[in-house]
Amino acid sequence: MNEVLRNIRTRRSVRQFTQQVISQEAVEQIVEAAIYAPSAMNRQSWHFTVVHNREKIQQLAKVIGEIIGREGYDFYQPDMLILVAADRTNHNGEVDTGCAMENIMLAAHSLGIGSVWINQARGICDEPAMRAMLTELGMAETHLVWGIAALGYAAVEPVERPRAEGTVNYII
Repeated sequence: MNEVLRNIRTRRSVRQFTQQVISQEAVEQIVEAAIYAPSAMNRQSWHFTVVHNREKIQQLAKVIGEIIGREGYDFYQPDMLILVAADRTNHNGEVDTGCAMENIMLAAHSLGIGSVWINQARGICDEPAMRAMLTELGMAETHLVWGIAALGYAAVEPVERPRAEGTVNYII
């Protein structure tokens, strides 16, 4: 099996992170993978907000937790978040950012860094407290967060789950 397929097959969501800090070199490689994701008509209308500051991560988690009614919400305490947003006028924004999220998670895995997709920001970007937090993080008013990648080194080895059967039809 080639390296790309092995990376795809072995990536798992990580929900327990160590306190180890991700190097700036690794951060830059992960972000580069994100910006090379495909996008509809190559519009690249996305925006990536890298939050590599635990205090800001806690502040964002608190805002989201209050809005969605989950006290103690903490993104699993990662070392870093990447908020993946797209301009609200791009009707392919959700799909484009989905491709970027996959690239982020696969690039992180290839570097030995764990990840998990956080989707709680979807649909709450225009809540006043959330928009204020996004503005504080430098995100344009015109952007909506479609996904957040929580990244860090795995505290425990994630468990492989069996793949669902009956999800493919071959028409030959």
